[in-house]
This record gives sequence, C-alpha cells and structure tokens, in this order.
Amino acid sequence: MKLKVYADRMSQPSRAILTFCKVNGIDFEEIKVEIAKRQQLTPEFKGTVRPTHAILIYLACVFPGVPDHWYPADLFRRAKINSVLDWHHSNLRLGAAKYVLNTVLGPALGIRPNPQAAAEAEKLLSSSLSKIESIWLKGNGRFLLGGLQPSIADLSLVCEIMQLEVLDEKDRIRILGPHKKVQQWIENTRNATSPHFDEVHNVLFKAKARFQEQRLKSESSSKTNFPSKM
Repeated sequence: MKLKVYADRMSQPSRAILTFCKVNGIDFEEIKVEIAKRQQLTPEFKGTVRPTHAILIYLACVFPGVPDHWYPADLFRRAKINSVLDWHHSNLRLGAAKYVLNTVLGPALGIRPNPQAAAEAEKLLSSSLSKIESIWLKGNGRFLLGGLQPSIADLSLVCEIMQLEVLDEKDRIRILGPHKKVQQWIENTRNATSPHFDEVHNVLFKAKARFQEQRLKSESSSKTNFPSKM
C-alpha cells in the first residue's frame, strides 16, 4: 500500500517529511491539509502518525535504499542526532514558530499580534541560532555534529529556519544576518536536497510575496488616511 503523507506545506514538519520522501525516492501520495482551517482535527485524520521526528525516523529505518547518513545505524551517532531533535522542539521551533505567528502569520489569520510574545520569541530564536553555531556546527563538517552529509536533524531544523522566509526582509536579515555558519549550513542542506528542497519550499516564497504586498497596501492606506497638517 502506497504511503500517504498528510501535509500542509506552510508547516515546517510537513516540508521536512515531503523533502525527505522526494530526495530518497519514496513512493507516496500527498494529501493536502489546511491547518489554518483546522482540518487536521477532523475525524478523517484520527489515527495518523503526527510527530514529525517519529515519522522521519520511521521512514529512514523502514524504507529500503535510504542512505545511512540520514539516521545512522551506529547507536552512538543516533543518540547524538536524537539529542538535537529533542532540543529542537522547546528551543528553535518554539522561538521560530511564536515569532512568525506574532509578526506575520497571526494577522493573516485574523489573530492580533502580541509584540511582547514576539520579542520573547525572537530572543529564544536568536539564542537557539547561536547554540547551533557554537555547539553543533563547530568543526569542519558541513552539517550538524560534524557530518559530511545531512541527517534528519539537519533537514528538520533547516526547514524550521526557512519559515523566516515569510518575514519582512529587514526582520529576516536582522535575525539571520549575524549567523554566518547557519546561513552556510542552510545552503549546504538546500544543495544536498536539490531540486526537491526549493520545490517544497516554494509555498513560502509565494507567501512572502503575498504578505509583502499586503504590507505595502496597508502602509499606503495609512498614509492616505493620515490627515494633512498643511
């Protein structure tokens, strides 16, 4: 039976799983889910496996032909990858998701942005990027933990950071600009999974253009409605 992947490409976990399947030639059926409409909570999706990392581990272990570097058979190397995946949820993902929600996605979904929550999330996000550079990207490897090829941890974390693409460009540069190692690592992961990475992430590039257009219209409207002092 063909693998079914229930995915919303605006979601980081969905993009990581889709990219992994495409890169490794796993035959699957993509079933689109709109999280903004809360379709993932309907009875149709009960019983599906949801935690992203559990899915990635399953795919790497079960499907034949998946290269060992994604989730090595060596238990010590697996433990190190698992430590990164566990850290991801309460650090990088928490910071990135909350920052994007309280700056760009929230207003688009009709949710009032929370500047204090955004500031706290940005602090956690910046701290997480610094930790990635100082701990997991130290050394001569092109990927996390000194790897010469990407693991599921690289793919999961890079897909998370790619969510920042929807931000206003000045905000994205302010956050990512100081982290040159992270920027190079993103590019390395992107190249290692080409052309599937860009194809899966194209939804973000389109969303960024749409949000930018909305911001320009909002700014133009504000200037038009502002009473002249002349």
